[in-house]
Amino acid sequence: MANANLTAAKVNKNDEFYTRLEDIEREMAHYKPHFKGKVVYCNCDDATWSNFWRYFHLSFAHLGLKKLISTGYNPGGTSYKAEYVGGNDTDITACVKTEFVGDGDFRSEESVECLKEADIVVTNPPFSLFREYVAQLMEYNKKFLIIGSKNAITYKDFFPLLKENKVWIGYNSPSEFTTPNMTTQKFGNIGWYTNLDISKRHETIDLFKKYTPEEYPTYDNYDAINVDRVAYIPKDYDGVMGVPITFLDKYNPAQFELIKFRKGDDDKDLRYNGKEPYFRILIKRNPNFVDE
Repeated sequence: MANANLTAAKVNKNDEFYTRLEDIEREMAHYKPHFKGKVVYCNCDDATWSNFWRYFHLSFAHLGLKKLISTGYNPGGTSYKAEYVGGNDTDITACVKTEFVGDGDFRSEESVECLKEADIVVTNPPFSLFREYVAQLMEYNKKFLIIGSKNAITYKDFFPLLKENKVWIGYNSPSEFTTPNMTTQKFGNIGWYTNLDISKRHETIDLFKKYTPEEYPTYDNYDAINVDRVAYIPKDYDGVMGVPITFLDKYNPAQFELIKFRKGDDDKDLRYNGKEPYFRILIKRNPNFVDE
């Protein structure tokens, strides 16, 4: 049901789902060193209700921020930019507000000007516009920490960002969001994406299995072996391997290289013995990695 809720939200372009403060706090616990002296922009967040605004306002001095900016989308109504540079962190209404001419859409000229000023963007962008949102962050070369569907790793325009180590997966998987009428909506398969360096992506996967042809069949349409579980990646195999997409939660680019997603040489889904396992990512051991 949780995954069905996410699908329905995308189809119906229903993007009004607000992130809980505790979920922001839980993820942000891993990123503090990145924020000292930085301008943070929450560009899908009206300062009157956003928990992203609340978190960074309350944590302004703790994080050592230089400035906090927030803009929200308000079609047909008044939209504005909120700015805070410190002084009274506990009063989340303390800020300077500048009314916008437009509706505050993240793609608007007014919002883009705020984006240019920012060092780091942190928010929960619209589910239905995730691809376009990430493309904008890439265009303006911004550091970010954002929420999105974990299915994004299957998008043909997003997987290359993972492969090229321009984006990686964060720590937590928020599952409950608040709607405008203050009810709780549950989702499955939601996670954080970032390009801020974190200790998680430097942790190696401990391998214990040894390769045998019987346990690791070769694909019919690609020269690689199938691995059913990340924990079963053989420690003594140097060729290409197809692993479950959950591998990305543990991916260390120093240990492995991402080769390709899902497709074989015939551009059809990977298969062995005529069977197609659920989505696989093709990886290979990094030849420069030394297992200590």
